[in-house]
Amino acid sequence: MSGRNTSDLQVLCSAGRLFLQPLWDRLRTWEALTQSPFFPAIFSITTYVGFCLPFVALDFLCPWVPALRRYKIHPNFWPTARQLLPCLGQTLYQHLVFVLPVTLFGWTRGRALLPSEAPELLQLVCHVVLCLLLFDAEFFLWHVLHHKVPWLYRTFHKRHHENSPSFALATQYMSVWELFSLGFFDMVNVMLLECHPLTVLVFHVFNIWLSVEDHSGYDFPWSTHRLVPFGWYGGVAHHDLHHSQFNCNFAPYFTHWDKLLGTLRSSQAK
Repeated sequence: MSGRNTSDLQVLCSAGRLFLQPLWDRLRTWEALTQSPFFPAIFSITTYVGFCLPFVALDFLCPWVPALRRYKIHPNFWPTARQLLPCLGQTLYQHLVFVLPVTLFGWTRGRALLPSEAPELLQLVCHVVLCLLLFDAEFFLWHVLHHKVPWLYRTFHKRHHENSPSFALATQYMSVWELFSLGFFDMVNVMLLECHPLTVLVFHVFNIWLSVEDHSGYDFPWSTHRLVPFGWYGGVAHHDLHHSQFNCNFAPYFTHWDKLLGTLRSSQAK
């Protein structure tokens, strides 16, 4: 029986790898781009801006389409160009002046060869979930410290709270220290779990999307927190409470750390 179970598991794993292999083979044909020293910065900024633009368009339409306001946490707020442009400008500036030189330096130290085989589908999913859970724990601790220690808050984290209510392009409106702290957590987690390069890309896409969604100000029926059961995932209204009250909901995504330490506040209580 155990031999049959092992055989079934091997078949399942092989099927999972075959499912992702065409995608991985296609990405490998773009190796000159993905292995370029410019790719990490270009991938990060284009993914981030690409996720922000739909919410920017919705904010533009909100004054003219009242039906959209039913999905806004703050129905009578939409960011102006004087708020949007500085946020976008700072994000572009930081990626050009700080992120790009760091990735160029890392590239000079050598680059790893891409594996020929794709990861197993189950392995990819498990690693992405584990990376998100690790990032959630690391950022929770970082976040609590930067709120509880006045010097840390004033020096490094206050800028992120300058826009309240929040909006999509304010997601990365933060100090360089905060930007590199989050990037460091990302890098350590994928190295710790020895993630496949495809898994790393998928994790970064999910991480960027979740952070933009949390700051977007829109609570749709298909928002992530409505798809995850049992209130395990906080979501946009959950994170909006943090921006308005400062002393609750420190975890970026999940709710278990705030529950354990008594800093969880329900958006419904608001």
